[in-house]
Amino acid sequence: MNPNIEAIFLDVGNTLRIVLEDPEFQAKAKQDLMKLVGTTETEEVFFAGLEERWKAYRKASKKSLKESSEKDLWSIHLLPGYPAEKIAPLAGKLTRLWRDHDGIRVPRHDVKVTVLELANRGYKLGIIANTITETEIPDWIESDGLTGVFNPVILSSKVGLRKPDPEIYWLASREIGVEPVNCAYVGDNPIRDVEGTQAAGYGMMIVIDEPKTLEKEPQSSDFVIDYHITEISQLLDIFPARI
Repeated sequence: MNPNIEAIFLDVGNTLRIVLEDPEFQAKAKQDLMKLVGTTETEEVFFAGLEERWKAYRKASKKSLKESSEKDLWSIHLLPGYPAEKIAPLAGKLTRLWRDHDGIRVPRHDVKVTVLELANRGYKLGIIANTITETEIPDWIESDGLTGVFNPVILSSKVGLRKPDPEIYWLASREIGVEPVNCAYVGDNPIRDVEGTQAAGYGMMIVIDEPKTLEKEPQSSDFVIDYHITEISQLLDIFPARI
C-alpha cells in the first residue's frame, strides 16, 4: 500500500459495471433504434452497415486517442447518410439504444458499499472512462444513490480525449486537486488502463480481472501492476482509513 494515496479514480465498463445479455431487452433496443432513425432497411442490413461504421470509428479513435461527441458520432461517423439536422438532436437517445443492444449494464454487487466506505475512509473518488455516452454514467450514479461521491466524472465523450492518453489522467488529477503521484487508478484493461496511468505518473495501478475484457481484447503487458483483484470490495483491503 502506498500511504500517500489521496485520490482513487475508477473505470466504469467491466470495472464498476458489467453487461448482462437479455435477448428480449436487446431486441427491443434494436427495434427502437431503427424506429427512431426511420430507416426503411431490414434489421439485418441496417445493423450490418452500422456495425461496419462502428468498427471503423473505434479503430480510428483508438489510434488517435480522440473521442467524438455524441452528436458528431452519429451525424458524421455512424449515420452519415442521414440528414445531420435530423440525427444530431437524437444522438443521446441513439447512443443509449446502441449500448442497450449489447445487453443490460448493471453495477457489480459490491460497488455501492465499497465506494461509500472508501469515501468514508477519507479518499477522494473520481471516474475516468472511455465511453461514447454523455449521460448514461451520470444517470447511473444518480439512480444508484451515489450522487456527489464521484467528483470529477471524466468521460471521453465529454472531454474529447481517450485513455491511454496521459492528458485525460492529468485532467482528472487537476480537477480533483491531487498530484498524480498521489492518485490511484482501478481499471480492467491490462494495457490501456495501465499504460495511461503510468505515463501520467499515477502512484498506483489496480486491475480487476474481467474475463470479458480479455475475450474482446486478448493482450499481454510488461507494465507493472500493483494489485490484481477479482472483486471491487477487495479495494478495502488495499486502502485503509486516512482519517
